[in-house]
Amino acid sequence: MKFFLSVFILFFVTACTSTDELVGTAPSGKNIEEPQQDKLSRAAEPELAALIEKKSLPVSYDNLWLKLAEGFEFEVPDNARVAKQRNYFLRHPNHLAQVSKRAEPFLYLIIEQIEAKNLPLELALLPVVESTFNPFAYSQSHASGLWQFMPGTGIRFGLTQDWWYDGRRDVYASTDAALTYMDILHNYLNEDWLHALAAYNSGEGRVERAVRANKKYNKPTDYWHLSLPRETQEYVPKLLALVDLLRNHKKYGIELPVIANEQVLTYVDTGSQLDLAYAAKLAQLSSTEIQLLNPAYNRWATSPDGPHRLLIPTKIAQQFSQKLANTAQNKRTRWSRYTVQSGDNLGFIAHENHTTINVLKQINDLDSALIKIGQPLLIPFTSKSQQDDFYRQAKRIEGQQVSARKGKKKVIYTVSEADTLWDISRDFGVRVKEIAKWNTINSKKPLQLGQKLTLWKATKSTPDKKATRLMTYQVRNGDSLHRIASKFNVKLIDLVRWNELNKGEYIQPGQKLELYVAVQKSST
Repeated sequence: MKFFLSVFILFFVTACTSTDELVGTAPSGKNIEEPQQDKLSRAAEPELAALIEKKSLPVSYDNLWLKLAEGFEFEVPDNARVAKQRNYFLRHPNHLAQVSKRAEPFLYLIIEQIEAKNLPLELALLPVVESTFNPFAYSQSHASGLWQFMPGTGIRFGLTQDWWYDGRRDVYASTDAALTYMDILHNYLNEDWLHALAAYNSGEGRVERAVRANKKYNKPTDYWHLSLPRETQEYVPKLLALVDLLRNHKKYGIELPVIANEQVLTYVDTGSQLDLAYAAKLAQLSSTEIQLLNPAYNRWATSPDGPHRLLIPTKIAQQFSQKLANTAQNKRTRWSRYTVQSGDNLGFIAHENHTTINVLKQINDLDSALIKIGQPLLIPFTSKSQQDDFYRQAKRIEGQQVSARKGKKKVIYTVSEADTLWDISRDFGVRVKEIAKWNTINSKKPLQLGQKLTLWKATKSTPDKKATRLMTYQVRNGDSLHRIASKFNVKLIDLVRWNELNKGEYIQPGQKLELYVAVQKSST
């Protein structure tokens, strides 16, 4: 296991500069910009602990790429759109080898989940198209992870995204969500896998509209005849071209890379919040290695509220679990105590300890940044290099949050008797989950009388911009979600999200739905 991880880490450092690398396409249709990994990746060096050993594989099916190639079911048409993508790969012969290095730790786990759900093995190629198998991939449209989930879609499929953890980068959780989504799309779109793949890229509503338009004019409704965005027109052929190249690699003179058909990484349930530096010490890894294997964690520790799992090299997973079981609870996270002095404020304390105000508020269960002389505070303790890394990362994320709040006014709301997050969200025209995220609170827990909440309310738009208003619509006989969405010119996925419905859920006459409608757009 010694050669693999150092190559894997070095690849993450260098792959972004490769001119032969194909840039993936996020579900939004926009090209992915692979993020710089700051000091985390720059610090990776050849002498990093080697973990996964290359093996000589005498039998062809021991190679996961060959297992996939032999198990593919999709028919690949011989048309110009597929040929264009296939020719691209043939002109860039290093691309599959580069992607394979990234896929090597994770491909077995992904195939295992696909087989458990009895889905086509072709879906294992989606991370190649989406992110070039980079779990840190982040697009301009804010899609993230191997499967390039947008924030809203991630929430829809149960992927938590908070200050500590981003489930879109959790290899296991995001794979489960992506496969669940693909299964739903397949069933929803008349069990047509090409339609489902197109919908994963551009949305089921877009594919539905294209099918209806073709039916209206008596045109074929298969994927190849649909009028779809350019990105989606290239998206499915790209995956099919990969299927063809893997299936017929000998015909095209391609030597497939080798990924052993064995589980090289194992999930370990830590049972509670765990300092990642301490986890690395128990596993005899570096902090860089533990984070590259567990890209979902944004901070120096796993989330206090979970999930409490880590990917650990299989060969040391049992030993790691035993060491962790013998570790006292108070050693799993490292904190120092600080007593507030005269002249202190939370910002100063955060800066002096290389952390942020939000972290201190969350750790110490503070509703605001107000502190008192003599008040004890818990401060996260990390090494100096970790402090520098996490401080820069935290400030960058806070900067992104500030950018996302441009054009919005900050409001401090004091919780009154009988208030609920749902009531407050309706009053201010925001979502429950947004309020929970802004205030780092659990949306399922009741609010406390007098509790202060920070809200970001949209400021009044300039006269030339379209005004929106919250309205309640009562479902009539013959209505469907799609018909209501079309009537008020809103997206079907937004209508579902605003009312916390399931995509295939039936609505009943008399049922009330809430919509945020552009006044100029609403039809009579």
